[in-house]
Amino acid sequence: MRPTLDSYRHLASGKVREIYEIDDDTLLMVASDRISAYDFILDTPIVDKGRILTAMSFFWFDALGVPNHLAGGPTDERIPGPALGRSMVVRRLPMVQVECVARGYLTGSGLIDYRNTGAVCGVELPAGLGEASRLPEPIFTPATKAAQGDHDENVSFEHVAAQVGEDLATTLRTTTLDIYGRGAALAAERGILLADTKFEFGQDADGALVLADEVLTPDSSRYWEAATYTAGRVQPSFDKQIVRNWLTGPDSGWDRHGDSSPPPLPADVVARTRARYIEAYERISGLSFADWPNAE
Repeated sequence: MRPTLDSYRHLASGKVREIYEIDDDTLLMVASDRISAYDFILDTPIVDKGRILTAMSFFWFDALGVPNHLAGGPTDERIPGPALGRSMVVRRLPMVQVECVARGYLTGSGLIDYRNTGAVCGVELPAGLGEASRLPEPIFTPATKAAQGDHDENVSFEHVAAQVGEDLATTLRTTTLDIYGRGAALAAERGILLADTKFEFGQDADGALVLADEVLTPDSSRYWEAATYTAGRVQPSFDKQIVRNWLTGPDSGWDRHGDSSPPPLPADVVARTRARYIEAYERISGLSFADWPNAE
């Protein structure tokens, strides 16, 4: 018989995940259907989002072939029935307090930094780049790990080295770029560009890095359609962009710079966002989401 969720001690809540203690060595990470935008957790969930993120992470942990924090499979007997399909049993590890970001294309906060300084996180880039420009080679652009509700802050490699030491910072950079390269190559085979992504790492008893948290999901990564990619304009992405567009469009009636919380999402926005997440999973993994475990 499977345990109940309340038989585990609740440790923490994130924007999407709930973390529970199984025992001294293992944790249960449960991905909810919550979605956030513009620093708000929205009242309307995206149906099955937590299952999609979990399915994607399991696929990538297997495909990448690097040490990771998994301590069981998607139907592990320690997962409560209602949490099946959206949970990972993971090793309890001390986490490196750095957001390890790799960028192969210029967009988002990286583009803002570049326009202001000609560099991203201290990495000098050629002149003349613009929105969605492909970089000469992928770059490591770390960020601080902000408290919930705050923004992560882009920092330089030197800042990371001062925080965790030169050797660990170098290993973080090398490992981040290696995993990004593996992920980008596989995604490209499926007709999808991996513009940028964020990794988090723990350390084992010997201090070696262990890939943790979610990995290469549409929440932690920016995926673009290769067939329609055109540098110089914002690319449609396989993530919550549908939600952002509706919130900032005329139909929502919401002022993102005001004091009010975002309104509930219409059913069609929820459905289109869910479909976009599923498309990313199925195209990249080659698997059917219909076959992924569901709650019992």
